[in-house]
Amino acid sequence: MKLLRFGEKGAEKPGLLDAEGAIRDLSGKIDDIAGDVLTTQGLKKLAEIDPNTLPKVEGEPRIGAPIGLVQKFLGIGLNYSDHAAETGLPVPEEPIVFVKASSCICGPNDNVLMPDGYERMDWEVELGVVIGDPAKRISEAEALDHVAGYTICNDVSERRLQVGGPGEWFKAKSYDTFGPMGPWVVTKDEIPDPQALNLTLDVNGERMQTGSTSTMIFNVAQLVAYISRFMTLMPGDVISTGTPPGVGMGRKPRIFLKDGDVMHLAVEGLGEQTQKLVRGN
Repeated sequence: MKLLRFGEKGAEKPGLLDAEGAIRDLSGKIDDIAGDVLTTQGLKKLAEIDPNTLPKVEGEPRIGAPIGLVQKFLGIGLNYSDHAAETGLPVPEEPIVFVKASSCICGPNDNVLMPDGYERMDWEVELGVVIGDPAKRISEAEALDHVAGYTICNDVSERRLQVGGPGEWFKAKSYDTFGPMGPWVVTKDEIPDPQALNLTLDVNGERMQTGSTSTMIFNVAQLVAYISRFMTLMPGDVISTGTPPGVGMGRKPRIFLKDGDVMHLAVEGLGEQTQKLVRGN
């Protein structure tokens, strides 16, 4: 299944994408794509619904972030060896886990804000892992059983705050709109191997990032199991699993985003995103 949320910001409705690519309205069945809906039992109930019995959504509504409540939005730093190399940092021996404020999450095609004083904004296409069943101190062998599905994340960052400045990743990556997510959550039954997905990102039509999740240092199962040692992962929590090489900071000369730039992201099997950078606070 491809689960999504559609409608104006703050008033999104739950939906799913049918086999013909049409949006079907789930609001008569569930309140939102969140919480228990994302557990094994919740997804099983949704899978039993015939999409043809759901109202078809006409037109081209705005697509919102695919999860209504993300309690924890976690990122993984330097999880591709070639990305670590381009930043001049060593390959980590254990996963580097950081937090992005959940308030930074926006729809996959919403504008990304460029606030005053932010002059080194950068892009990062990433595989997002959506937690289904709660996970606490689980093993790698059972980790994927606790995953509901996968989505695309753009880990937008202000490098001035991350490196060469205060060095605080949380502040560098948490401004409003710095977490485009979606367009949908693809349930794990449609993604048999999360370590075999191609990722790309273009800026103004020029390819900047090309990679594959097969080159991740720590795979999805390892990440879920590792993080569950330090906190209980809950339904709807999202782990953004790191980015392949090609970020602006790693280029020579460096390239950073400008007002009006357009980012286009794609992950195999998970759809596409497009965001325009706009000046604003």
